[in-house]
Amino acid sequence: MAREEEQFERIPTHICRNSEEAASTVAGEIAALIHERAKAGRNVVLGLATGSTPLPVYRELVRLHKDMGLSFRNVITFNLDEYFGLSDDHPESYHQFMWERLFKHVDIPKDNVHVPSGTLSRSEVYAFCESYEKAIEDAGGLDYQILGIGRTGHIGFNEPGSTRDSITRLVTLDSLTRLDAARDFLGEANVPLYAITMGVGTILKARKLVLMAWGQSKASVVQAAVEGKPNENLPASLLQGHPDVRFFVDGTAAEELIRVKLPWLVGTVEWDPRTIRKAVLWLSNTVKKPILKLQESDYNENGLGDLLIHSGPAYDLNIIVFNQTQHTITGWPGGKPDADDSHRPERAKPFPKRVLVLSAEPHEDILCMGGTAHRLKDQGSEVTLAYMTSGNLAVPDNLAKQTLALMTELEDEMAFTKGDGPSLGQFAEVILKSIEEKKDSEADSESTRRIKGFVRRNEARDAARILNIDTDSQAFLDLPFYEKGRYRNFVASDEDVDALAKLLEKEKPHQIYISGGLADPGSVAGVCYRLFCEAIRRVKRLGWVKDCRVWSYRGVGQEWPLFEIDMAVPLSPGELASKIEASFQYRSQRSQYPFRAASHREIWQETDEINRSTAEAYDAVGMAEYEAIESFKGIELAALLDS
Repeated sequence: MAREEEQFERIPTHICRNSEEAASTVAGEIAALIHERAKAGRNVVLGLATGSTPLPVYRELVRLHKDMGLSFRNVITFNLDEYFGLSDDHPESYHQFMWERLFKHVDIPKDNVHVPSGTLSRSEVYAFCESYEKAIEDAGGLDYQILGIGRTGHIGFNEPGSTRDSITRLVTLDSLTRLDAARDFLGEANVPLYAITMGVGTILKARKLVLMAWGQSKASVVQAAVEGKPNENLPASLLQGHPDVRFFVDGTAAEELIRVKLPWLVGTVEWDPRTIRKAVLWLSNTVKKPILKLQESDYNENGLGDLLIHSGPAYDLNIIVFNQTQHTITGWPGGKPDADDSHRPERAKPFPKRVLVLSAEPHEDILCMGGTAHRLKDQGSEVTLAYMTSGNLAVPDNLAKQTLALMTELEDEMAFTKGDGPSLGQFAEVILKSIEEKKDSEADSESTRRIKGFVRRNEARDAARILNIDTDSQAFLDLPFYEKGRYRNFVASDEDVDALAKLLEKEKPHQIYISGGLADPGSVAGVCYRLFCEAIRRVKRLGWVKDCRVWSYRGVGQEWPLFEIDMAVPLSPGELASKIEASFQYRSQRSQYPFRAASHREIWQETDEINRSTAEAYDAVGMAEYEAIESFKGIELAALLDS
């Protein structure tokens, strides 16, 4: 039975603490089914998905096989989809993905594994799809189907427009789907245009359906699929009505669900200061009135009568929330010396502060908090910009080739003296040739990745100079998990934690700024955030840690909602202009972050709009009018140490 707070949800949805908790549950159910069928001498038929979402489940299944003796001898699998045109050994083929992540680590018979073929001729596709459907039927049908969800709402590669009764077929990939895969394929031009996928109808025949979603980027589409009406333009919503379907999501993927976003509309609320502020700010935005103009009728007519009983009257409540919101605004993010800090988000002492800004990749620091970093430096704090990864995987080949060509031409024009070994120009020519000869999506050589890393490093230096931050105040960690991996294939280790812990011990910061807590745990930002949590736990007994405050910036192309903001730093027109100029230096990242489905906007445009819209949101609830605002949420150190 659905609980009161779930009354708007059309699909049972389990909000888990993290992806590991969900993976443990799902993998446990699969293991129990395998054991049950093995005792009865029967097979289990699993429908499997690819991408970063199901990886925690596959890791747990491998662990259960190796540590607990779970056998896959009676398991038959059918994968959802495959890119059309990719061979089985292509590094981005789903065939390769499944063997590397699951199949080669367990005892499943090879003949029991089924993944759509990407190497068919166009004339063979229809017959193959028919045979794939028949193979599923002959195996007894899908017992347990694992699904992820794309930003278009696709399941498998059933893009918007897929019908409820669609079957296995060749499909054209949506432009947003291809854009999301661009980094995996080292460029959007390398992403296939077509794929073979099970249909929605095929999926709906499975006896059990489990869809998983992690991270803030999936929040809006999860909400639409769970709470909206079934709609062929959102294929995941067509799962509604299946007799045994469940969603497993983490807290950030669930944040747009009504029970999370607007809990006062669905049941009894435990009114704490954060929830009260959230409700009043929501009400102000809903009725289009500044906080101090809200009346009791506004509360009662919008489902907040209980809040008035708990914390009213409206006049007093308005003043409390107005003051709370106003006190988040500060022009001194490092604390104002010799000032009363009782109502400021950051303490006055010590001053100046040692500040460590951690960025998962070069560019995140400038795009998300370039104005604040400049303000901290300008006001006397010791600011270190630390880049946890080199970001070389995001550098397009053509930019690397331009750099190498320049190196060669410089040697020729400037007549550099050549030593006994290969010259700079000769070295550049070798790497340039390797880039030109490599196949689409073939991994870069170590030398090529180093060159691309140098491109990102110099962009970061140029951007920092514009904000008056010296290159001596930048640290490039080049964490091994990134240098040894590629997207969807990152394996962190103690070596990574050691490097971060060493940096923390060296800097002994009074403030740390970081993002990634809301990201997909398999993404670069997600991996980096988890490594930071491990590193801070490792050094927690050092004396400086108890005096350190951690501030979270939301991430590129995102911003905290007003009720989550603990510190808002206004930017003057000049500061915003400097930040935008600094973002221009990241040529390698142009159009890498199109957060609107039909938009290929430059990242500086996204940054400019987000900072201005945050200022407008403050203005709308009755605060002073600013040009732009960067915002931060405080993270309790105790919560980090216990996480």
